[in-house]
Amino acid sequence: MKSTVETLSPTRVRLDVDVPYIELGKYVDAAYKKVAASVNIPGFRKGKVPNAMIDQRVGRGTVLDEAINVAIQDFYVAAARENEILVVGRPTVDVKEFVDNEKLVFSVEVNVRPDVTLPDFSKITVTVDDVDVTDKDIDEQIDELRARFGTLNTVERAAKNGDFVTIDLTARIDGTEVDGGNANEISYEVGSERMIEGLDAALVGLSAGDTKTFTTTLVGQKDGETGDVDILLKAVKERELPPLDDAFAKLGSEFDTVAELRADFTERLTRVKKMEQGAQARDLFVEKLLADLDIPVPDDIVLDEVNDHLEGEGRMEDAEHRAEVDGQVRSSIKSDFLFDTIVKAEEVSVNEIELTEYLIRMSQRYGMGPEQFAEELQKAGQISQVVAEVTRAKALASVLGRVSVVDKSGNKVDLEALRPQEAPAAPEVE
Repeated sequence: MKSTVETLSPTRVRLDVDVPYIELGKYVDAAYKKVAASVNIPGFRKGKVPNAMIDQRVGRGTVLDEAINVAIQDFYVAAARENEILVVGRPTVDVKEFVDNEKLVFSVEVNVRPDVTLPDFSKITVTVDDVDVTDKDIDEQIDELRARFGTLNTVERAAKNGDFVTIDLTARIDGTEVDGGNANEISYEVGSERMIEGLDAALVGLSAGDTKTFTTTLVGQKDGETGDVDILLKAVKERELPPLDDAFAKLGSEFDTVAELRADFTERLTRVKKMEQGAQARDLFVEKLLADLDIPVPDDIVLDEVNDHLEGEGRMEDAEHRAEVDGQVRSSIKSDFLFDTIVKAEEVSVNEIELTEYLIRMSQRYGMGPEQFAEELQKAGQISQVVAEVTRAKALASVLGRVSVVDKSGNKVDLEALRPQEAPAAPEVE
C-alpha cells in the first residue's frame, strides 16, 4: 500500500491510497466465504459454493463490492497511522479506480486535529486572588457549626429568610394537578433556594395558616413548561443557636476553648483558599492559552454538534440560542485540541494506579463502589474518555508547574502541593 497526504485546510486533509491487488486477496477470499454462507444454490450446501458458481449466479462484482467496503476501512486506518494523522470525525471516501486483479485506488477526506504551537510556559505569568481569611469567614464557619446544635422554636410571626417552615405544595397545569405534584409536611429553610424556583420569594411574609399561589417552571415536565404551585404554610420556626463559649467549643469540637476552635478554622480556611488559588491559576492559565493561541476548529463538526444539541431541546429555529451553543461547542473543541497537544508534547501517559485512584474519587462522588462505577463506565463505553480526562489533567498539572503564579499582592504562589505525586510504577494505559 502507498499513501500520500494533502493538507486542504488547517483542520482537513485528503489521503490518497493506492492498494495493489495482492493486498486485497484476503478481503476477496473473506467476501466469497460470506456470500457462500448466505446464498442458496441447488446442489450445494451453504458455505460450500465454489467461487466460480458464485461468480455465475451472484456476480463477481457483488463479491468485490463487499471486499472493497471492508478493505477500505482497514487501509484508511493504516494510511492515517502511517502519515501520523490525528483524525477527528467521520471520513468521506471516494473510490477513484478499481482494476480487478490489479489495484484499488481511493481517497479519503477527513477532519484532523490542527497543529498547535505551544508557548514557552516558563515565560507565562498568571495572577490569582490573595489568600485572605477574615473574621467574617471564621464567624460563618462557627455559626454553621452552632446551627448543627441549634433548636427550632415555633414562632407566631411572618416567615423570613433563615426561618424553617412546614408547608404543603400542590402543582397544577391549567388547573389540573400534575402527576406527582403533591407533597405534604415539607420542612424547608426559607432563603436556601433548594427547591422550586420562586418558592423562597413566595414564602417570605406568609404566616401559619396562609396560602399563596405562584407560577414557576415545573421540574419533570416538558422543557420550559410552567404551572401554578399552591402553598399552604402550616408553621414558622426560628432556629436558636447555642451560646458561643468554651462549653460549646467542647461540645461541638475536639477543642477546649473558642480561641482554639477559631484558630483551627483559620488554618482550615487558609488551606482551602490556597487550593482555590491553584484552581484559579489553572483556569486562568487555560483561558490565556485559548485566547492567545490560534486554534482552528472544523466548522462541519461544530455544526453537527450544535444541531444535535438544538434538536434535542426542540430549539432549532432559535438563532440567539444557536449562537450561544455554537460558541460553547467551539470553546470545548478548542480546549480538547489544546489539552491533547500538551499531552503529546509532554509525552504524558497514565498508569493503572492513577486511573484507579481517579475512579475511587469519582465513585465516592456518585455514592457508588469503585467496581460498580467502573462497570457503569464500561457499559456506557466511556472508559476511553476517562483515560483521556486523567491524562489531560496530569499533563496540565505538569506544565502549570513551569508557569509563574503570583497573587495580587505580588507574592509568589507555590503550586507544588497541587501537582500529582509520582505514582508507583504500573503498566501504562493506552
